[in-house]
Amino acid sequence: MEPATGPAARPPTGPTSRIAVLRERATGETRVSATPETVRKLIALGASLAVETGAGLGAAISDGEYLAAGAEVGQAEQVVSGANIVLGVQGPEPERLGGVAPGAWVVAALDPFGRRDRVSAYAAAGLEALAMELMPRITRAQSMDILSSQSNLAGYKAVLVAANLYGRAFPMMMTAAGTVSAAKAFVMGVGVAGLQAIATARRLGAQVSATDVRSATREQILSLGAKPIFVDTAQGIEGEGSGGYAGEISDDYRQAQAELVSAHLAKQDIVITTALIPGRPAPRLISDAQIAAMKPGSVIFDLAAPQGGNVEGCVPDQVVERHGVKILGYANTPAHLPAEASALFARNLFNFVSAFWDKDQGKPVLDEEIGNAIRLTQGGKVIHAQLLG
Repeated sequence: MEPATGPAARPPTGPTSRIAVLRERATGETRVSATPETVRKLIALGASLAVETGAGLGAAISDGEYLAAGAEVGQAEQVVSGANIVLGVQGPEPERLGGVAPGAWVVAALDPFGRRDRVSAYAAAGLEALAMELMPRITRAQSMDILSSQSNLAGYKAVLVAANLYGRAFPMMMTAAGTVSAAKAFVMGVGVAGLQAIATARRLGAQVSATDVRSATREQILSLGAKPIFVDTAQGIEGEGSGGYAGEISDDYRQAQAELVSAHLAKQDIVITTALIPGRPAPRLISDAQIAAMKPGSVIFDLAAPQGGNVEGCVPDQVVERHGVKILGYANTPAHLPAEASALFARNLFNFVSAFWDKDQGKPVLDEEIGNAIRLTQGGKVIHAQLLG
């Protein structure tokens, strides 16, 4: 069976890269790495696109829409045959990439620290694996940053899910029967997800407070109308760690922060935790003892659940009740907003490919700064410094 060809497809006029888009196979993954919008844009660069049958169904994108955008649509083995670039949301298993061109790129969130075995398999297969989650946080790479685009949606979704579990109203309501007090929401970790969680909880009418080990986030918290909760009596971390993430904090700061947070947690109705350190298990922010001091009926949403969780007792994709407090964290929060998450993720990948597209060679050519940051394998070897070290 020959792959179908959409009416917008056109023969290449020069060197052409074949870009393959596979259906995601990870449990619970609903996103797709290219949309009809980005397919059109990639074809306009000079690439040819091949999309696996059913790749977009989880994000409500039909095969017909990909055909209309100019892509081929076919079975997986046809799609990857001769592909120079394979796009993914999560890294495809190496055995699904048989038939790709020698040295083909695999461009996706590759979880290099959690799936080191898969990285080695990419190297053994002669593939060039590019981990998009390692994109440096520099100005020119902002439009390629999958972590930011997906975290933004995750912070929004976390508040909606927590509000649904809470069982009470978020805003203050004044009625003839009496006044309903506003819910108190506390956001721990003020990165992209935390900032969106603050904004969303504020829009729903909650009284919002937030904390972070980075003192520079105080102004960001205030700018969104929330109350900053910071330790001022101990030295901790005044700036940011590598790449804009929080770094390690001092023992004195950790103890003072735990005391402050414990007292604050006891008064909260909703808590959203977002703290992550790349390449390491998620830091523990809330202990069982702290949960026991919270009000019965309170809700904690742990956005770090996939990396071990910020909250003691959190189990991904399960509502756990401890001491009358409900705890939930999704294994893949952006996948619960598949259409928007796919649209943003696909634009990140297009922005990446287009930024480095060389018209004469008919393919993207990475520069040293970004190439060294995200390239895991090349020439049959694992080459990324963090994986070797």
